[in-house]
Amino acid sequence: MKENTRITVLGAGSWGTALAVLLARNHHDVQLWAYNADTANAIQTTRRNSRYLPDTVLPDNLIVTGNFESAVNFAQVVLLAVPSQAFSETLKQAVANITPNTSIIWATKGLDPETGLLLHQVVANSVFSQTPVAVVSGPSFAKEVAAGLPTAITIASPNSSHAEEMADLFRNPQFRVYTSKDVVGVQLGGAIKNILAIATGAADGLGFGTNTRAALMTRGLTEMMRFGIQLGGKKETFMGLTGLGDIILTCTDDQSRNRQLGLGIGRGFPIQDVVSDIAQEIEGIPTTKTVFHLAQQHAIDMPITEQVYKVLYEQASPKDAVNSLLSRLPKAETLE
Repeated sequence: MKENTRITVLGAGSWGTALAVLLARNHHDVQLWAYNADTANAIQTTRRNSRYLPDTVLPDNLIVTGNFESAVNFAQVVLLAVPSQAFSETLKQAVANITPNTSIIWATKGLDPETGLLLHQVVANSVFSQTPVAVVSGPSFAKEVAAGLPTAITIASPNSSHAEEMADLFRNPQFRVYTSKDVVGVQLGGAIKNILAIATGAADGLGFGTNTRAALMTRGLTEMMRFGIQLGGKKETFMGLTGLGDIILTCTDDQSRNRQLGLGIGRGFPIQDVVSDIAQEIEGIPTTKTVFHLAQQHAIDMPITEQVYKVLYEQASPKDAVNSLLSRLPKAETLE
């Protein structure tokens, strides 16, 4: 697809807005759908998303709307950037208003919290058999994308030519896009890194230092690979942008909402207070629960995920959780 592709982005949070801005700057005709009609009207009128990206002026060819049906009907490509718990329902509504040839691409980083399915499985259960699909993921903060700072991501699709076609929509001199066929690995890397960001944030909040952070990040990568490979992902994917790259980003920079959550918990603040202060979606919370239960079902050793789960859902002490990880019996450094 070339310039002037009609693209609708579903979800006017920080990430959806940033992607819509990027695509509009690439000379596509873009509509951004916001769930709340008043919010949509305010963004359209002021040309700014004052809540999520107040410093970014929207391009003229980006239209913000609260009319879901017209936004989806407009599109050749529908890009979902909604939270994971809203993904399935939003997708179903979108499919009811598109043709079978409309491309579906998603930038949601998580799993379906109701079913435990990966999002490509949710998509496969909902779209037409001939609908082209792809997922976008990688180390990218919305604020920096909207500011036009250099960024690299990955787009994965079962169809290599479609992945390349979708990648071309996003590419510009500041935004580099790689392609992959490993839809499973790309999704799981983007989801599990949020769990690791909570863990490293908690350790930093406790004052445990950079040595501890490095240990958690490294062993977290091993944990991600162990889980991802068993579910069908490829080892090399987790060593790339959507695995290691995203771990580095979210575990070390305070722009990460998941890291912010961990920092607050480590400093002794109640979880609900930290969540309220962040006031944005924190995907690592539902992802931790889903991945923890999937790991139990598949008998996959996920010690970091287990401890984060205990802190989030069983009121375990963050200090005890980190100490539990660091006091595990030593063994050979392998994936097993």
